[in-house]
Amino acid sequence: MDGAQNDLERLMIFEHARMNAEAEYAKNPTDVDNLTRWGGALLELSQFGDINESKKMLKDAVSKLDEALSINPAKHEALWCLGNAYTAGAFLTSDFDEAKVQFDDALQCFQKAVEECPGNEHYLQSLASCAKAPELHKEIHKPGGLGQAQQTLGGPSAASSSAKSSAKSKSSDLKYDIFGWIILAVGLVAWVGMAKSNVPPSPPR
Repeated sequence: MDGAQNDLERLMIFEHARMNAEAEYAKNPTDVDNLTRWGGALLELSQFGDINESKKMLKDAVSKLDEALSINPAKHEALWCLGNAYTAGAFLTSDFDEAKVQFDDALQCFQKAVEECPGNEHYLQSLASCAKAPELHKEIHKPGGLGQAQQTLGGPSAASSSAKSSAKSKSSDLKYDIFGWIILAVGLVAWVGMAKSNVPPSPPR
């Protein structure tokens, strides 16, 4: 229940941030910070809804972040956001060759973000994780990939305890990596957090 409540609150926060950014864009279309917040909110919103809605949100996010970078190519927050958008889009794409192009684009974005802001832990972590992304993509999209790993965790098995332990470890690592990608954008809260103060109060429980 708490998880659903948290998801609803996050959805409200980022939808409000998106609406604020859209309104601000009408007044000042060259505000790079606003375009970055808009792209970041769309990136967060892409985690909700079905795969087609997610892809549309990611496409919109890429468009806004590209626009921000066309004005200021050194905007490292926008570069990092764009890298995450490409990465998320790649994981939603089953065709490996098509996904690889997006992973390569993401890697370039993360590298540029690190160059513009050396030592940033989020950027360095994203850059390191991006190198593993194509292999993880293969694991997720191969027949019996993630689903098989989850079955190994939950179902009975005649395998030895060491084999089960190994399978469990592999599955846990895989899920950790996947959730790691999903929550990479959590840092974006810092950029759209200002929307919190403008979100209507939650109804009394």
